[in-house]
Amino acid sequence: MSEDVGRAFLYEEIHDKIPEYKRPSSSSESDKDEPSIPAGRKKRLFGRKETVHTILGGGKSADIILWRNKHTSGGILASVTVIWLLFEWIGYHLLTFICHSLMLFLAALFLWSISASFLDRNPPKFLEVILSEELFLTVAQAVRFQINDAYATFRFVASGKDLKTFLMAIGGLWIFSIISNWFSFLTLFYIVFTIVCTLPALYEKYEDNVDAAVEKAMVHIKKQYAVLDEKVLQKIPRGSLSDKKHC
Repeated sequence: MSEDVGRAFLYEEIHDKIPEYKRPSSSSESDKDEPSIPAGRKKRLFGRKETVHTILGGGKSADIILWRNKHTSGGILASVTVIWLLFEWIGYHLLTFICHSLMLFLAALFLWSISASFLDRNPPKFLEVILSEELFLTVAQAVRFQINDAYATFRFVASGKDLKTFLMAIGGLWIFSIISNWFSFLTLFYIVFTIVCTLPALYEKYEDNVDAAVEKAMVHIKKQYAVLDEKVLQKIPRGSLSDKKHC
């Protein structure tokens, strides 16, 4: 009896020192430590996580594009529209427009400077504008980066490593060449500028509906591309570079 009592006492002592393992009663308790996805979070266009304002830079340019200040955005769009009407409808030329604008500006400043002494008013103050070397270096570096990036993209598309990207590039250039035959360069620039000034603001306003519609369209496009890839693209013979070297 004494041995049984000793064993029971020893078992209770060891059992108290060992932490008890508790299995979760349900799956909901086991998922408490794992991060959960909010139920109201929706899938955004191209998998983006930032807002439209952040993607556009988040500065004054983004405020203008998204019409945060309606007077500034409307004034810029109206000015570009007037310039487009002058060149396309009236037949104004760019060099003539620049010369006439400078003539009017210089004449206004000249008359203001002369009349200021007779009318006892302050003459116009001319700001000293000196462009720094750092500004030109920054612009040159940005242009150099864009040129190198464009050349790297061109080299990747032309290397034959990705047939899908090649077909998309050819299709995009072909569509752009057709559109360029319909409009002049200035009209095409005005159309692109109008799209940039209107579509982002409209998308920000109706982004939930647009994201849902684009997601459905992308699913349909992927299905059609899968059929095209299976029936046509995979049947195109491709020679590897390693085979050519051995030959």
